[in-house]
Amino acid sequence: MAAQARDNSALSTVVADVANGVALALDGGGDSYALSALLAQDDAVALAAVRVLGADVLAPYALGAGAARDTPGGTGIASGSGGSGGADGQVVLRALAAYPPGADASDVSLWTYRGLVEASRAFLPPAGAPWPDEPAAGDAWLHTDPWPKLSHRASQLAALALPGLAPALAAGLAARTDDLARGFVRAVRRRDWLQAAGVGRWLSRVRDVPATLGLDTGLLYVRRMSGADPRVALHTAAARRLRGDAR
Repeated sequence: MAAQARDNSALSTVVADVANGVALALDGGGDSYALSALLAQDDAVALAAVRVLGADVLAPYALGAGAARDTPGGTGIASGSGGSGGADGQVVLRALAAYPPGADASDVSLWTYRGLVEASRAFLPPAGAPWPDEPAAGDAWLHTDPWPKLSHRASQLAALALPGLAPALAAGLAARTDDLARGFVRAVRRRDWLQAAGVGRWLSRVRDVPATLGLDTGLLYVRRMSGADPRVALHTAAARRLRGDAR
């Protein structure tokens, strides 16, 4: 029990450190972002943190913030050893190999794994070995879940709210914008800042959010009230980037 508590504490610390690094890059502060510079690359806890954060470890590449882009006019970085992308690819590849979804994995686990593979293909150069296949992930819940449960799942999958990723998931959630808006308000009222930030990030990716929601102001409030929670900071920083793209 004590050893498990230490492991959980170590994982939480590393997740927070990486989330802070991503948020700083998205906010435009600090040096050029490199995931490999934030982690002890062969450490099991570090690799587990990559799986926890999923595609968000590559968010600065996806959103053009603080990460070198060597491909002229393209997304992602060039193949080869230039920049930090080759080292980042090795880290992500090891994390994917170390923590694949099990046979009884939930839809959330499958989607997060799938999203990390998809983001790696889109934003990183080849890693010296093939990226794993993207597992099939259920999406019936997008149409059948009541709005509170939908909002909870959407917040768990907020790392996939990046340009070009998970188009079917994004389209399914966009079709339920009103339900997500209700979920955002509910999460704020319940002071569930992480869920509010995750749902708000998805709302930032769609274009028909009701102006009466006050999403920009709401996200700023969520970040301030979260007590500097690193994952809330990451989601709200990504949301601001997405809102800028939308405008």
